Amino acid sequence: MNDNIFDKIASERVLIVGDVMIDSYMWGDVTRISPEAPVPVVSVTKREHRLGGAANVALNIEALGATPIICSVLGNDDSGKEFMKLMYSNQMDKRGIVTSDNRMTTVKSRVIGNNMHIVRVDEENTHSLSASEEDQLLDRIQRIVKTLPIDAIIFQDYDKGNITPRIIHEVTALAQRKKILTTVDPKHRNFTIFNNVGLFKPNLKELKEGLHIDIDDSSDEALMRDMQTASQRLYEEQHTDIVLITLSSRGMYACDFRSGKPESILVPARVRAVSDVSGAGDTVISVITLSLAAGMNLEEAVRYANIAGGIVCEQVGVVPINRERLKQEVLS
Repeated sequence: MNDNIFDKIASERVLIVGDVMIDSYMWGDVTRISPEAPVPVVSVTKREHRLGGAANVALNIEALGATPIICSVLGNDDSGKEFMKLMYSNQMDKRGIVTSDNRMTTVKSRVIGNNMHIVRVDEENTHSLSASEEDQLLDRIQRIVKTLPIDAIIFQDYDKGNITPRIIHEVTALAQRKKILTTVDPKHRNFTIFNNVGLFKPNLKELKEGLHIDIDDSSDEALMRDMQTASQRLYEEQHTDIVLITLSSRGMYACDFRSGKPESILVPARVRAVSDVSGAGDTVISVITLSLAAGMNLEEAVRYANIAGGIVCEQVGVVPINRERLKQEVLS
């Protein structure tokens, strides 16, 4: 990723459609076990709220110098107001945000003791958007695409209900008409609904659950064979141009169908001291989307996304990529 690519990325504008949330943290020290139950007692030293879910993708896009626009439905509640404050402090565009009295804003609260993730508490509802909420969100998306040049659209699905079959169909159709790159970070509920997208990025667990298949990962050869078979199925059934499968410590696999025949790539992971894998998928979809939108070839884009995902895993908690750190590792 040379300086020219970074310059090109900085001019890009990306819509992120999906489930946003607040990542809330309580950091502290553990020195004893509770007398009430065999659990650690955390003496809290710091509290912190961060943009999470699809909003963490926006933070990654912003960290790489590009312009994100989040398109999502929040609850009209205290957590929703806190989310908007966080957007304001990060100077993010708010025109894609809809608020609703019928939803609650998702909050994931993590307790970190002695730099170790001890427990997570989720406050959420996961029912799909109502027809009225879909109307409002689609109206925001259509207005943005009509008035601003958009280089890519990312669907960031956390199965919290913001992405529905109607949202998928109408936004992908709009992107096709406007020739906008679409990329998807899927979850189980809508896995087979995404059709005619530029890139589809499940992890290995999501791939198995989404297609109801087994993958033989006993060797690289068996893994490549089964992943190519699964990718071929996604291409034939969902008309996906590129399938990117993240493999945790084994790296990433990509299969490119844009030439009409499958071309496979397996990129191994770098050895790292992994502290926390939370948010790595957000970073990967951000880097791969910006790289492809900037015209980078797929193998380079996958390698850089692989490096970026590894970098964020070295830190505790959900954090966006550091642009200079990524640049240094790529050049080295």
